[in-house]
Amino acid sequence: MGNKFLTCVVSLMQYRFLGAIKQYLCLSLLKNSASSLMIVFQLSCSIFVSLVSRFRAGLKAEIGVFFPMIVLRVLENVAQPNFQQKMIVLRFIEKLCVDSQILVDIFINYDCDVNSSNIFERMVNGLLKTAQGVPPGTATSLMPPQEVTLKLEAMKCLVAVLKSMGDWVNKQLRIPDPSSARKFDVVENSPESESLSMVNGNGEEPAEGSDSQSEASTEASDVSSIEQRRAYKLELQEGISLFNRKPKKGIEFLINANKVGDSPEEIAVFLKNASGLNKTLIGDYLGEREDLPLKVMHAYVNSFEFQGMEFDEAIRAFLQGFRLPGEAQKIDRIMEKFAERYCKCNPKVFISADTAYVLAYSVILLNTDAHNPMVKNKMSADDFIRNNRGIDDGKDLPEEYLRSLYARISKNEIKMKEDGFDAQQRQSTNSNRILGLDNILNIVVRKRGEDIRMETSDDLIRHMQEQFKEKARKSESVYYAATDVVILRFMVEVCWAPMLAAFSVPLDQSDDEVVIGLCLEGFRCAIHVTAVMSMKTHRDAFVTSLAKFTSLHSPADIKQKNVEAIKALVAIADEDGNYLQEAWEHILTCVSRFEHLHLLGEGAPPDATFFAFPQNESEKSKPAKSNVLPVLKKKGPGRMQYAAAAVLRGSYDSAGIGGNASGGVTSDQMNSLVSNLNMLEQVGSSEMNRIFTRSQKLNSEAIIDFVKALCKVSMEELRSASDPRVFSLTKIVEIAHYNMNRIRLVWSSIWHVLSDFFVTIGCSENLSISIFAMDSLRQLSMKFLEREELANYNFQNEFMKPFVIVMRKSSAVEIRELIVRCVSQMVLSRVNNVKSGWKSMFMVFTTAAYDDHKNIVLLAFEIMEKIIRDYFPYITETETTTFTDCVNCLIAFTNSRFNKDISLNAIAFLRFCATKLAGGDLASSSRNNEKEPLSRLCKDGKQDNGYIDDRENHLYFWFPLLAGLSELSFDPRPEIRKSALQVLFDTLRNHGHLFSLPLWERVFESVLFPIFDYVRHAIDPTGGDSPGQGIDGDTGELDQDAWLYETCTLALQLVVDLFVKFYSTVNPLLRKVLKLLVSFIRRPHQSLAGIGIAAFVRLMSNAGDLFSDDKWLEVVLSLREAANATLPDFSFLVSGEPAVHSYKHAGLTEQSNVENGESADVHERLMTRLYAAISDAKCRAAVQLLLIQAVMEVYNMYRPQLSAKNTLVLYDALHDVASHAHKINTDSQLRSRLQEFSSITQMQDPPLLRLENESFQICLTFLQNLILDRPPSYDESEVESCMVSLCHEVLQFYIITSHGSGRPPPSASSSPNEPQPRSLIIPLGSGKRRELASRAPLVVATLQAICSLGETSFERNLTGFFPLLWSLISCEHGSNEVQVALSDMLSSWVGPVLLRSC
Repeated sequence: MGNKFLTCVVSLMQYRFLGAIKQYLCLSLLKNSASSLMIVFQLSCSIFVSLVSRFRAGLKAEIGVFFPMIVLRVLENVAQPNFQQKMIVLRFIEKLCVDSQILVDIFINYDCDVNSSNIFERMVNGLLKTAQGVPPGTATSLMPPQEVTLKLEAMKCLVAVLKSMGDWVNKQLRIPDPSSARKFDVVENSPESESLSMVNGNGEEPAEGSDSQSEASTEASDVSSIEQRRAYKLELQEGISLFNRKPKKGIEFLINANKVGDSPEEIAVFLKNASGLNKTLIGDYLGEREDLPLKVMHAYVNSFEFQGMEFDEAIRAFLQGFRLPGEAQKIDRIMEKFAERYCKCNPKVFISADTAYVLAYSVILLNTDAHNPMVKNKMSADDFIRNNRGIDDGKDLPEEYLRSLYARISKNEIKMKEDGFDAQQRQSTNSNRILGLDNILNIVVRKRGEDIRMETSDDLIRHMQEQFKEKARKSESVYYAATDVVILRFMVEVCWAPMLAAFSVPLDQSDDEVVIGLCLEGFRCAIHVTAVMSMKTHRDAFVTSLAKFTSLHSPADIKQKNVEAIKALVAIADEDGNYLQEAWEHILTCVSRFEHLHLLGEGAPPDATFFAFPQNESEKSKPAKSNVLPVLKKKGPGRMQYAAAAVLRGSYDSAGIGGNASGGVTSDQMNSLVSNLNMLEQVGSSEMNRIFTRSQKLNSEAIIDFVKALCKVSMEELRSASDPRVFSLTKIVEIAHYNMNRIRLVWSSIWHVLSDFFVTIGCSENLSISIFAMDSLRQLSMKFLEREELANYNFQNEFMKPFVIVMRKSSAVEIRELIVRCVSQMVLSRVNNVKSGWKSMFMVFTTAAYDDHKNIVLLAFEIMEKIIRDYFPYITETETTTFTDCVNCLIAFTNSRFNKDISLNAIAFLRFCATKLAGGDLASSSRNNEKEPLSRLCKDGKQDNGYIDDRENHLYFWFPLLAGLSELSFDPRPEIRKSALQVLFDTLRNHGHLFSLPLWERVFESVLFPIFDYVRHAIDPTGGDSPGQGIDGDTGELDQDAWLYETCTLALQLVVDLFVKFYSTVNPLLRKVLKLLVSFIRRPHQSLAGIGIAAFVRLMSNAGDLFSDDKWLEVVLSLREAANATLPDFSFLVSGEPAVHSYKHAGLTEQSNVENGESADVHERLMTRLYAAISDAKCRAAVQLLLIQAVMEVYNMYRPQLSAKNTLVLYDALHDVASHAHKINTDSQLRSRLQEFSSITQMQDPPLLRLENESFQICLTFLQNLILDRPPSYDESEVESCMVSLCHEVLQFYIITSHGSGRPPPSASSSPNEPQPRSLIIPLGSGKRRELASRAPLVVATLQAICSLGETSFERNLTGFFPLLWSLISCEHGSNEVQVALSDMLSSWVGPVLLRSC
């Protein structure tokens, strides 16, 4: 309770004390601030410093008035200042800058306040003008020494302002002061930074130790609101500035920017209350006759309340806000509206508004006459009364009223109201001055002499008191204490350009040590502030300017001040390196140029000496000194082109030190250069090198910016055509070494920059530079490989990637060979630490394997061989996926075209890798890897038993190895093909027991089956276009026959043997294997089909015993599919094919074809199609013969294992083949066409007789064996029905063929006793007899099959067979075999049946 009471008492006392300051001290300051006595003015300034330092929170409005009056008024007077007053003001500013919080608070409370003057901005601009001195040609009261003193003091103030801003941002961000051993106090302990926003008169600064609770502004800590207020003010000022040039456009801009409403009333309020508007232009705008300005003028006049006011008081109040325009019509419109408004507010004063209108003009003229010193004969009261007779509707106004009005006007001039002593707002109007209305109306801004008179009068006090009240009314009552560093950005925006101008001009023009020191100090402070605030444009402006002042680009012009600029630049790099960002490039460019000049002074040969190679032997024999600079310090006799170029002036943006030496260099120039280079020793190389050694002190972001800048500078050095240098490149290696111990995350970012840099330089057209870059990269890599890498990290790989990229991009053989040697050296010397780097290393060797130069390929494989033989366990030590990279690298070497032994050795190493993989020799860490890669191997995401055990955890590594060997089956070299297939299938045979079914599925689909893709899609003996033809250039060069009979046959046999060996695991893949074989059989290529059929038989003979009934069903269905897919097609011969027609009429059209080339081409294409179609049909016929023979062979092998169902499927397949062949054999039109094309077809007639007979024969065999064996699923009735139907079909076909000579066969339904119609019997020809003789064995077998049906079945079906037997008796035969068999059948079977029936 006591503490609370004490707090209240203290707060009350502080409130009263602040009130006393406002009432007494501020009034005293007001009276004495304009005193001509220096002691009084100095005391006033001292008091004002104390008020600003300690009581600014409670005196916001008062300071806003005092600062322009006391400080800015004197500061902005450049030409005619009081020297002592200005010195006092400059020292006053220096004192303000001691407390870093004051300037920031001034900016946020005044420059960001719409209703306040821009105190900070005006102060900086005033200091700039003072520092620049009196403009040339301007009269001044200052003596030259005084002017020099003021310029120096102003520059000190500017530096103090920047230091203050830097100190404040250091406190807020807790940045240590580089010039002090101690650090700044933290923000929480800084009294000024703790200050809260306070209400005027209700609080005190924390420096007084107040515990009182002030009214806090929510905007005090909200930097976004401050930013909005600042932006609002800037935009408003832009609109006001535009208004002061073009009023209408200004109003339009302000309306569009939402700074002013679009109604006339809102615009009028703005014109009446806004500060900074040109009073003359306000009057011009109000006097316009357009609709909007006219409405605004009416609203403006209507905003005044003239009730109870005397007429002159009303005019005085009305004309305070603007100056009447010079155009009479505009004045007329304004005064007319004024008179109307006055009469409306005071209806009883005048009879009409006309009276007020005329009297207003009369009053204005009286004001001009009475107060214009140029008017000699003044108007008397009687004259004034006489001039206004009869103006009140024909009557006179009361004489006493007019005399009183005359007396008040004569005594008190009507003047415009000013916003204060703001020199920026005090502008004269050119138009009025030209028209002379300033002197006529005398309503103008006070002249400077009047200011002096007023400053010592009571009018000044009254005027300032009015301003206090107005400021308190307009300004916000809340005082803001800045705490957010973002505010400093706005301050920099305001002052950076004046600061740059203030420091640059003297630095360029002056040689005075004090001035140079101040300018450089200013640059350092400005760069610190802009860099810390990350203001790129402003920071770069200062850094670039300072870098140019070093004159390192033009060493012939170097002076002592340039050396000091170099030192300043080095100090900036040391102190503000963490914030320089892109500006590092300018600093490092200067360092590079300094080092160049330093070497020049030492007489060392330039880097270009080492990068230039003589073109011929004569150049090689030239003395070495022609490329070496003389030792300039010893003033050697030589004067080389490098020194000459250095003497000449260069530009800052040029890459080199100087331009080309276009002429000779005099001894004076050389001596000057020597002197200048000696001057540079004041800096010393050690200080420059410290920039690089201290790079390890930079923070994580800064080191990346530093490296980026250094890479850019190095790039510029190396790109120089005349003088390439490697200084920065060597420094890159150094700083990489210095920063090697940074965390991996930072190093990754650094290396991302360095990697791109080394890739670019490594691909340089200058071979020597590329070699130097690669060697530098090797040095870095060797250093980094000394550090161990943990498992699952990837940094070693990233570190070596530049080698890979350059290896792929570089066109220089020397570079590629150097990279191979560098990588091999790194790997072999640091094999324990390569870790993830194996990936990049294998990429380098893979690229080398495809190189066009034999030496590189041989060198790379030699190293690869050593790695695999001696260091294989290290490859997968931490990351098993590198095994895949190793395999891919070996596969690349298998394709080497330079040396067959390399390819064979690479294949042998692949076998070695397969053995290691199968033996589980990959690192144990692979067991902990995620199992996702293997899960992709399992089709539809399914795996055996729902999991994959540890033994299979790395099996997905098999695929690159196996697929690579598979692709080698297309290699044009037979030895490589044979070796690859041998290794591939040996690997699968030896290690296939480790594979699960999903893995085998992928092996068959992705490794084995693709071997035959070329065969199945590319080989087309017809010569036509086929899918995939010519896709692979290597396979296109293969000898097809050699590939077919060697590689393809062997590969297909091996696939079959592999399937048989692991049948217990891979049996679900039988359908896919059968599909592969069928695809071979279906191909229109007899050799391919033969290979497929042979492999089919091989599969059946080796695995048939393992097949279940369901598997056999898959087999027979595949055979049926193959049979149906290979049916010969001769339909093109009878379908009206244009090719056939073309061939038939070839003889008739031969002459026209010769005459018409186009027709000949068409004929040739048609004939090509015809040949292709005939070849396809013949090929299919031959394939079907092979197929039915293979079917019979398989059937004979596994007859006991085939069920009746499967046998009937085979029966259906072959029956379809036989029926199709018979259809073709009995097509007379087709046979006729085949005879016509006999020279092409070379087929017997009928064309498919053998195929028909053998197919029917096998069908009979199937059915007879079914009847005999009665296997599982045997259906007697079904088999009997098939047998009867088949026998009917065979006999019917034979009978029809026998009667094909012209005698129709007897109807099967007719009785033998019925008389047959008589017809002419024509004997059979020799061809028909041969055909019947060929069919005879089949008919004999058919008759025997009928007899084998059994007595019951025979008797049951004899009725159907008897007509056919009757026809056989009566038809002709090609041989007596049928007659003998028929005789035996009739005597042994038919006869007994007939006897029993009788």
